Parts: sequence; C-alpha cells; structure tokens
Amino acid sequence: MKSRQLASLLFTFFLIASFSSFGQSRDEILGTWYNTEKTAKVDIMEKDGSFLGKISWLKEPIKNGQPAKDVENDDKKLQQRPLMGLTILEGLSYEDGIWKGGKIYDPKSGNTYSCEIRMKSKDVLEVKGYMGFSWIDRTVEWTRLKELNQKK
Repeated sequence: MKSRQLASLLFTFFLIASFSSFGQSRDEILGTWYNTEKTAKVDIMEKDGSFLGKISWLKEPIKNGQPAKDVENDDKKLQQRPLMGLTILEGLSYEDGIWKGGKIYDPKSGNTYSCEIRMKSKDVLEVKGYMGFSWIDRTVEWTRLKELNQKK
C-alpha cells in the first residue's frame, strides 16, 4: 500500500511541476520589450539563426532639437548615429532555456558587454551583461509590451 501512495505522490509532484513551469521555446523571446526604466522599447527578432534586438521607441527621441544620438560611444564616428533603430542586442543563440553567446550595447555608457538572457516569466526577461567573467555582471529585468499598449 505504501508503494502505491509513494508512486501516486511522485506522479502528483511531477504533474504539478510540469504545469507550474511555463512552456518555454526558443521563440519566446521574440517581441517588444520595455527596458528596466521604461525609457526605451527593444524589438527582439531572429535573423539568420540568431537573435538580435533594436531600439524601436524612446521616451525622449529628441535631444537639443535633433534625434537622440549615440553620444556616449568611444568611437567618434559612431557618436552621430541615431539611437532609434540602433541594434543593441546581437548574436544570441538559444540553448537549454538560455539565450547566450551574444553581445549587448549600453547606449548610456557606450560599453558593449557579453550577454545572456533568461525568461523569468512569460512577460519578464532577465538580461545579464558582463565583461570577461560571467560572475562579474549586472542583471536587469525587461518587461514584455502588452498588446493593448503597443500603440503608444
């Protein structure tokens, strides 16, 4: 009798565990995401087998009467490029629930970091940027743009 109860308990545990985790696929990352501060929206898409993200909206798209530019970039030639449409995520590939192997560019600092992204929930991305070793990192959360708000 006890072995049936144990088997039943184990089956119930695995059933609950499978329902509690959301069905994640490699394409789950696709869509439009607010950055942490909600000052930008990033469209994440797939191109040639890897994932990339471009700035599609800025809270302040105009600075000093001109489109906001990449002024913090160390490369003087790149400081004149507009932030709108700028690719800030690139080269990510999906493996075992993690998008990794890519780079993320931070227009606020002008720095590029190695990048790894995980789904925290179906509407929250955990975006980790790091230089050199992954244990020296900064992790932020991005929020999926809801269908109703996409017209903003």
